[in-house]
Amino acid sequence: MTALQLNAELYRAMGEIADNEKLLAKVLAYVKGLVTTQQNDVHTTARIGWAAAAKQAHADGEDKLMAADVFEDEAMEDWKW
Repeated sequence: MTALQLNAELYRAMGEIADNEKLLAKVLAYVKGLVTTQQNDVHTTARIGWAAAAKQAHADGEDKLMAADVFEDEAMEDWKW
């Protein structure tokens, strides 16, 4: 099913319980729980392995600058403002 079809099916199912306050409260609590779980999953899994990969890159010498510094003399004494 596509997201649009699932959305339509959800609204059809909600119509059957629309008059029951307790059931609607349960559905709302469940949906909020799903959203919270999804947000937590995204935040906790997005950077899995980054620390180990950074350590490995450092050990392999791959953490050097990819381009030369823009300024050879960072004192910039010859700059005029």
